[in-house]
Amino acid sequence: MATLKLFFSFLMVTVHLISSMAANRHMLMGNQMIDPNWYDAHATFYGDMTGGDTMQGACGYGDLFKQGYGLQTTALSTALFNNGLTCGACFEIKCFNDPQWCYPKAGSVIVTATNFCPPNYSKPEGNWCNPPLKHFDLSKPMFTKLAYYKAGIIPVKYRRVLCYKKGGVQFQIKGNPYWTLVLLYNVGGAGNIKDVKIKGSSTGSWLQMSRNWGVNWQTGAKLVGQSLSFQVTTSDGKMIEFDTVVPANWQFNQVFDGKKNF
Repeated sequence: MATLKLFFSFLMVTVHLISSMAANRHMLMGNQMIDPNWYDAHATFYGDMTGGDTMQGACGYGDLFKQGYGLQTTALSTALFNNGLTCGACFEIKCFNDPQWCYPKAGSVIVTATNFCPPNYSKPEGNWCNPPLKHFDLSKPMFTKLAYYKAGIIPVKYRRVLCYKKGGVQFQIKGNPYWTLVLLYNVGGAGNIKDVKIKGSSTGSWLQMSRNWGVNWQTGAKLVGQSLSFQVTTSDGKMIEFDTVVPANWQFNQVFDGKKNF
């Protein structure tokens, strides 16, 4: 009997340790660096504390709350936005070397790139989003985790980190019977996508999609009435195949869960 109790005690401790390790892994995912080096930039904020002005945006997302990004977002200057190729990437940012405005021991925030901070060439001085400047226009809640909002603009250090997203990659099918547009969101790992292929149950082979804008990918193939599969490749070269994630009876504007993530 004593041996049995000892066995169950050992089993419970083992389960607890495994659960703790898994939880810690998830907590650390967002801090795993794609590039361990810190780089100089500046940051401002846009919108108010509700984040309403940060919705939609140049990357092509929609309601960032429904799509899982919430207020942990940023717009990027031209130098970082890279014509939309950086959409979906995650950055760790910390206020740096401004004791007047940086909160003491503020630590850092991790944000996803969801928008573009446009340049203003008619105002070459004082426009922080003009090339070649590297600049983050944060949601106000993210900015105020780092510094007093009255600062307006702060010097920061930043680095690319892996994105940790709950659940699978999401596929929203848009367009019309002659043109299919797919919005991909909730992408983990590197976060930003460099290639998407699609296959219908009747096409027989993979079809190359092209980037329409931001995180929206398109094809002119007629795919109505077919189940759909995808091959998605992130900027670090990792590819996941999502087999038959969209059933044949799909309708435009529906969202489908890929069940897997990077």
